[in-house]
Amino acid sequence: MHVVIMGCGRVGSTLALSLEQRGHTVAVVDVDADAFRRLGSDYQGTTVNGVGYDREVLLQAGIERADAFAAVSSGDNSNIISARVARETFGVTRVVARIYDPKRAEVYERLGIPTVATVRWTADRMLRHLVPEGNVEVWRDPTSTVSIVEVPMHPDWIGHTVGQLEQRSGARLAYLMRFGLAMLPTESTVFQDGDLAFMLLTDEMAGSVTKVTGSAPEGGH
Repeated sequence: MHVVIMGCGRVGSTLALSLEQRGHTVAVVDVDADAFRRLGSDYQGTTVNGVGYDREVLLQAGIERADAFAAVSSGDNSNIISARVARETFGVTRVVARIYDPKRAEVYERLGIPTVATVRWTADRMLRHLVPEGNVEVWRDPTSTVSIVEVPMHPDWIGHTVGQLEQRSGARLAYLMRFGLAMLPTESTVFQDGDLAFMLLTDEMAGSVTKVTGSAPEGGH
């Protein structure tokens, strides 16, 4: 794949180096030429100094042959404009934009541009560690109907199976985090101490599902 990245801050530079390590070709665009220092001497890709939604700048970055485009500058407007140019003018199919304003992020998700609302994500993760009650949304589909949320798990669910939890909650378990690694469980997977559960549900189900997961299962093991 050829990937064009707009913005060479911490996220952009890390993304560029990670993609290159995976064997992809990368071009990084930034208005500040000094920002390219973050890429280090190992970076083999292209750097283009200029505005990320300027047609000529994007052509220099190889946008016409790009398989993917990431807009990760520090400005919401720049990220959205460049993401739309990449998609609508150059027909890049995989486009993602980093957006700091969660309300804007929701609007652009509905336009079909996947967004990463950095502040919301970080705040949610912080909140999860500070106040472990409640549930934290980690993904929502573009129509805002279905989401994946990390649900509170009562310790008495340890030793029970995923099938039992799904049956009692009426929701699907999307994945588990165990020892820091994600895993796709089966109905017979048994919950262990320290597991983090991520469930697939609608907004209407959220209250009843978290009540089930956050309470001791009825009837014991």
